Amino acid sequence: MGLNDTPSASRVHIGFFGRRNAGKSSLVNAVTGQDLAVVSEVLGTTTDPVYKSMELLPLGPVMIIDTPGLDDVGSLGEKRVRKARQVLNKTDVAILVVDAGLGLSPADLELRELFVSKNIPHLTVLNKSDLLASVPAPGPGEMYVSSTTGANVAELKETVARLAKTDETKLRIVGDLVGPSDFVVLVVPIDKAAPKGRLILPQQQTIRDILEADAAAVVVKEFELRDVLMNLGRKPRLVVTDSQVFAKVSADTPPDVPLTSFSILFARHKGILDGVALGAAALDTLKDGDKVLVAEGCTHHRQCDDIGTVKLPRWIRNYAGKELEFVHTSGGDFPEDLAGLALIVHCGACMLNEREVRYRLKCARDQLVPMTNFGTAIAHMQGILRRSLEIFPHILAELPADV
Repeated sequence: MGLNDTPSASRVHIGFFGRRNAGKSSLVNAVTGQDLAVVSEVLGTTTDPVYKSMELLPLGPVMIIDTPGLDDVGSLGEKRVRKARQVLNKTDVAILVVDAGLGLSPADLELRELFVSKNIPHLTVLNKSDLLASVPAPGPGEMYVSSTTGANVAELKETVARLAKTDETKLRIVGDLVGPSDFVVLVVPIDKAAPKGRLILPQQQTIRDILEADAAAVVVKEFELRDVLMNLGRKPRLVVTDSQVFAKVSADTPPDVPLTSFSILFARHKGILDGVALGAAALDTLKDGDKVLVAEGCTHHRQCDDIGTVKLPRWIRNYAGKELEFVHTSGGDFPEDLAGLALIVHCGACMLNEREVRYRLKCARDQLVPMTNFGTAIAHMQGILRRSLEIFPHILAELPADV
């Protein structure tokens, strides 16, 4: 991703699904105007989901996903189908591609029912319409197109744009908490995992959101915070810190100045803050032998004192005083079966879109596994979770008194 590119998590995810040789890849190429996907008459040419970030008019920044055929066979085929189904968990708009000459199969109908059950806006596209003697009237939620001649491809784009309308009430990262002339102090340790000369993505996005609110961002390292607060001349509207230095920042921030973390702000932005705040209480009930999953939404080069694989497990063991087993996932990997887990500790999920993060929390809730995130877990272990949630009184009111 380039420095000025729209992050993947902020793009509308459009997934193309269907049987092998329904023309998914050809349609993807027609919609994008690029040779994005390999096209062949050989069944099963697309073996893994193909992702492409691009600008798609009239919609804007999108993530196009071309998936393997959902009727693939054999053990390898089953894995491909499973990967294709996993794409549904991050799909904002689903396009079911059907060979118009063959019509809808039971597998296609089952997939459409799956879209409905997951509340995914969707459209059935009957491709290869140029091969029909005559094109019949489409049914509800259906459209005839031809990726070969381009018939109705422009109309398809317009329809997808209508289906993908974003919720205007979606919470911002921090911009709705500040106003013009306010300033926010951001405490940013220099993260060794970030590329040299750059801040990590949550910090970049938070600064941008503050500026869009016509407020000012003051960025400091953790050892400079106390002096900066003394010399600013007036109180900041908010202090936001990296979770790893929560304790020091809390000690250096006056009690009458609101304090929270990037991880907590992003949990609210993704719509899961209430769930992960409640999940932090499970840290108090861990027992010897319990298994804890640390899930990260991206992959990165592991440093010697990596937050997910080293620091958090150490802090949780010390806090619980128990012998615990830690397992780890990263990127798009997240287990469907959570049996045997006592707790899930998720990252701030800046690289995952809202639908995927909500899906992961729902999986945990459905299987009665508590889930928290890095920021809420660290704040709870350091006794400052309630303080870090004071700017969200409705969330604070839902917490048990002992959290």
